[in-house]
Amino acid sequence: MGFLDKASDVLAQNAGKVETAFETGIDKAGEFVDERTKGKYTDAIHKVQEEAKKAAGPGATGDRQN
Repeated sequence: MGFLDKASDVLAQNAGKVETAFETGIDKAGEFVDERTKGKYTDAIHKVQEEAKKAAGPGATGDRQN
């Protein structure tokens, strides 16, 4: 089994952890911005967080559409 096969197996086994880490990071970033803006942009921040979670979620390809 080659290096890439092993790496692929590790990623497959930990996919849930990676997704959770992305969601946690998105939430923390949103909370930070919300605190710094003193709640002025709370609605917009929540919308951006939801879109970021959709983009980073399962099935996301990382391809941008122009």
